[in-house]
Amino acid sequence: MAQSAYIKFVEGSAVSSVTLDELKNQLQHYKERLALTGKQLGWEYDDAGFPYTFEAKPEGEGKWFYLKGTSPLYKYIVMGVGSEPSGQSFVQVVLPEDCSHGDKGKGNEFCKYLARLWKAELHLFNGRIMYFNPRK
Repeated sequence: MAQSAYIKFVEGSAVSSVTLDELKNQLQHYKERLALTGKQLGWEYDDAGFPYTFEAKPEGEGKWFYLKGTSPLYKYIVMGVGSEPSGQSFVQVVLPEDCSHGDKGKGNEFCKYLARLWKAELHLFNGRIMYFNPRK
């Protein structure tokens, strides 16, 4: 069964919503930061730290895209944006049924990075919640 994690934009978040292009740009920025870290270490760390390529399908245009693994340890992760009927925006990260353990680890890593950056509320794959937003 597929598993989902949600990054929810709540009161106190740095942004109220993101578009699919902003999500892609943020992940691309994350990959560039890994490349700089690798350069300092003298190691191609960006390939190990972000072992995916961005792929899109016509039916997901403007709603979701997927990260396709570039090594046998990683298959793919689906990422999309949306909003609830109440108006609360979120980013959904889906691990399909045949994903690998590496995908789950990288999915958690990407979710934590984005939620911390956007000061959002993160609902993890296992149902636990992490709060990165300022709360009283």
